[in-house]
Amino acid sequence: MVRTARRLAAAKEERPAFYALDLGSWRDYVTLLHPPYTLWHLSYAVMGAALAPAVHYDRLAATLLAFFLAVGVAAHAMDELNGRPLRTRIPAAALWSLAAGSLSGAVGLGVVGAIVTSPWLLAFAACGAFFVLAYNLELFGGRFHTDFWFALAWGAFPLLTAYWTMAERLEPAPAAGALAAFAFSLAQRTLSSRVRAIRRRALDVRGVVSYTDGSEEEIDRRWALATDERALMLMATAIVALSAAALLAR
Repeated sequence: MVRTARRLAAAKEERPAFYALDLGSWRDYVTLLHPPYTLWHLSYAVMGAALAPAVHYDRLAATLLAFFLAVGVAAHAMDELNGRPLRTRIPAAALWSLAAGSLSGAVGLGVVGAIVTSPWLLAFAACGAFFVLAYNLELFGGRFHTDFWFALAWGAFPLLTAYWTMAERLEPAPAAGALAAFAFSLAQRTLSSRVRAIRRRALDVRGVVSYTDGSEEEIDRRWALATDERALMLMATAIVALSAAALLAR
């Protein structure tokens, strides 16, 4: 019983995410943004714009702001309301206000874009709002809270939306780019799902790896997290750098 209690205490002390700051005040709001993941998904919008025949930087800025509000703020605020996975101390009322205000702002930018550029942007704005609500609130019995819908909503969709905002049409190039973003997002989901489970729900991790040369390696929480989290950090850095390079090349 004492050993179990110690393991439980150690598990509770584990940070809920590798990017999580110490609890309290402004640090909770920074953690809420999931900085590396938010930058990762905004990078897909940058890639979509860079693939377009011409880059309209005012439209790109508005697109990035809309996705930051919808994905970086609203979606993550809703996620935190569902069981406090990041263990922040942000009041529920504040989280609901952030979610509602940010999603409204994102949709509002879509409406303005539709007035200025093309009415088709209303469809993109509606789809984006649906993705945020259906995925994060697990509507329809959680049917949209799956790996497939994550990759579609947070990977392919930002790239296609940004391309349409620039070119007002879709072509083979953004379709191929969307497939790449979809696959990268699936890879992210595959790695992060196990990491989240270990950091947030695992009581203990124990074991031994025996190699053919007779050596052994002890398995613990750090061992179980190190490779996946390093891969996630490197992938996030690579995607951000690649999108910046694509835009600078224009």
